Amino acid sequence: VQLQASGGGLVEAGGSLRLSCVASGITFSSRGIAWYRQAPGKQREFVAAIRWSGGSTYYADSVKGRFTISRDNAKNTVYLQMNSLKPEDTAAYYCAADTDALVIQRTTRGYEYWGQGTQVTVSS
Repeated sequence: VQLQASGGGLVEAGGSLRLSCVASGITFSSRGIAWYRQAPGKQREFVAAIRWSGGSTYYADSVKGRFTISRDNAKNTVYLQMNSLKPEDTAAYYCAADTDALVIQRTTRGYEYWGQGTQVTVSS
């Protein structure tokens, strides 16, 4: 089982990035997926989540209106489109997979699968 996150990079404030999380070895279409981020010296925090059907999405207040989570079950991929990036968005971003019931709780505990992280750096 593997979750492969990619798409991070260095961008100026106000810019955009799109992160991808590709899953293999799991029944992707039955899993809720969440994105988390962790800045140096800080705890990992919830960013966004999407139910397995893609019908419902959830966002942290800090990213609402700027980030969009979506999924393509045919490609086993979840995306996080990040617009209007701010320096405070700088962090390593991780995707995680589990049941819908867990991903909407916005907790870091209990996930069966985590990706390896992709670094996002936003310069001011």
